[in-house]
Amino acid sequence: MREMQEKESFLPSDVVLSSDRKRCLETAEILFPGQQIITSPALQEIHFGEWENQTYKELCHDRHYREWIDDPFGTCPPGGEHFHEFEKRLLSVWEEEIWPLAEQNGHVTVVTHGGPVRLYLSMFAPEPKEMWEWSVSHGRGYTLVWKENKGRLNALCTLLQEAPSTVKPSG
Repeated sequence: MREMQEKESFLPSDVVLSSDRKRCLETAEILFPGQQIITSPALQEIHFGEWENQTYKELCHDRHYREWIDDPFGTCPPGGEHFHEFEKRLLSVWEEEIWPLAEQNGHVTVVTHGGPVRLYLSMFAPEPKEMWEWSVSHGRGYTLVWKENKGRLNALCTLLQEAPSTVKPSG
């Protein structure tokens, strides 16, 4: 954590939009010190309901959990969010918050969780991959670039760059 605090910022950004969860806000504040951070609860990770804060080891013998592992798009965690609800929420924040901010301001940085990052990469990266095929590591950032903002809301980006968000690659 100290290495990240010693770094001035991750990348220049016109707007920083973050999940309202503590770890995302703290990360955004470290990477963009002194910059206004807009929070959005819609950028939260999928809600795992009764499985929240439990590990694979704790859940691996649960029949319903194993069904979800085999079919995460068709099985809903008990008391949690179905994948289609998660996808709809993230598409909504893309269309109603992220994209308008990009059209108005230019470079928008989104600080969020692994699930939302994977979903956005599967939808907009120039290299087609399924959501679970994307390896999203801690301490990494992704830049999606479009040649034009206007009218490109649902188009694939023209450039995808991956960069560490810490001073040392080992973080």
